[in-house]
Amino acid sequence: MSGRLAGKVALVTGAARGIGRAQAVRFAEEGADVIAVDVCAPVEHATTPPATPADLAETVRLVESLGRTICAGQADVRDQQALSAAVDDGVARLGRLDVICATAGISSSGPAVEMGAEQWQTMLDVNLTGVWRTCKAGIPHVIDGGRGGSIVLVSSIAGLRGLVSVGHYTAAKHGVVGLMRSLAQELAPHQVRVNTVHPANTRTPMIQNPGTMRTFRPDLASPTQEEFEVGVQSMHLLPVAMLEPVDIANASLFLASDEARYITGVTLPVDAGHCIK
Repeated sequence: MSGRLAGKVALVTGAARGIGRAQAVRFAEEGADVIAVDVCAPVEHATTPPATPADLAETVRLVESLGRTICAGQADVRDQQALSAAVDDGVARLGRLDVICATAGISSSGPAVEMGAEQWQTMLDVNLTGVWRTCKAGIPHVIDGGRGGSIVLVSSIAGLRGLVSVGHYTAAKHGVVGLMRSLAQELAPHQVRVNTVHPANTRTPMIQNPGTMRTFRPDLASPTQEEFEVGVQSMHLLPVAMLEPVDIANASLFLASDEARYITGVTLPVDAGHCIK
């Protein structure tokens, strides 16, 4: 078996589509088997359109078409019992766990002091506490393997700077960075590395939906795709409007692989130069 993750097993949350699906497929291309988890249902207060069981089935099809094994389960990252059960089942079937990608997340928007408490809390429950719950479900298996491993937490450019109208999202994504830095300290004796990736605007349903598009173009009631991308491109240093999910998956693959064996505690932007513009 060849590949940068040959013989390893990776857990990916939010795997039904978008960045999570791209990670699962990219890892499979490099020899990994996959434990794929997604809620495949609407999340209250989110503007992100829900993934479906059919979306998760397509991820399964894509991974299996590469000759790799995938264990897929539906679980909400807010539900520790269901999430841990899905991970435990995958590890029991695949025999090990080496890589964790905490990718599941939602979007919504509104002025920080005007949004309701439930909207605020749901964001933190999914985008921050859900990351912590994913780590709780997976890390003991990585440690038990005794081979070291890699944890990749998906943050955002909003985890490195403040953005308007998404204070709850920004707070959650900054929190992911803090969690990463603490876990990097705690897990280093086990040779487990922990890093974050920070995507800019990526072509996924989280970004490409009417609510989020209006947040980027508040001057327009119903921005077209072209009008939206003009606004987004102005945020980037490189002349590109949208990143592709595989761009984030490639960065995750590097951090997951032995090529990054001495990289831990790092915040890696994949942002077309957004953060230095």
